[in-house]
Amino acid sequence: MLGIVATLKVKAGMEQEFETLAKQLVEKVRTQEPGCTLYVLHRAETAGTYVFMERYVDDAAFEAHRKTEHMRTLGRKMGDYMDGRAELMRLREILA
Repeated sequence: MLGIVATLKVKAGMEQEFETLAKQLVEKVRTQEPGCTLYVLHRAETAGTYVFMERYVDDAAFEAHRKTEHMRTLGRKMGDYMDGRAELMRLREILA
């Protein structure tokens, strides 16, 4: 399994607009991407900071996610509200 932690900074005053689009993205991923087993958005305690926690069955599922129509359209629109690029951390699950 592949885990992704994506940390995003949102421009001050743009949080509501960002959240509206992000909620749409979460819904699309959950309903249209069987290779994604977890896709949740969190608001951090630090103002303007959001964290997506994601889990994919494999690298191919993550690459497919990045190429979806909803990532291209909603992701691009969300970028208008972001303060810089998302910071991604890739994680490999350790099975017990």
